[in-house]
Amino acid sequence: MVDNPFEPSIFNFMVEHHTSQLDTVFHALGDATRRKMLAQLASGERTVSQLAEPFDMSLAAASKHIKALEAAGLVKRDVRGRTHVCTLNPGPLANAHQWLAFYEIFWTSRLDALEALLKAEDAAKAKPHPKPNSGEKK
Repeated sequence: MVDNPFEPSIFNFMVEHHTSQLDTVFHALGDATRRKMLAQLASGERTVSQLAEPFDMSLAAASKHIKALEAAGLVKRDVRGRTHVCTLNPGPLANAHQWLAFYEIFWTSRLDALEALLKAEDAAKAKPHPKPNSGEKK
């Protein structure tokens, strides 16, 4: 029921869930190491050791980064015996891209309007101004 304050709204739950997921994705993408790990995974699966190697970090530190990526849904980890193999899950990136695309359209239109305004201003400054006749005899 909409009017019942004790009944949670399904719409609000969905919005909050979606926002929470985006927050987690952007948090994960906010770290350069994690972005580089995702770039590695874009070309295929990697073990935790392979992901840690370029950063000269411990496996425990790499695992913490991977856990942040897993929490965002960006990485799936498969345990094969003693080896942990990670793969990229690009789905959450599509959601983030969709969110950013909305603002790209917004800012593109604003920047286009600014560009037109500045060009009009430059054109107005470039027009020759008539000089007053100061030494004319009548």
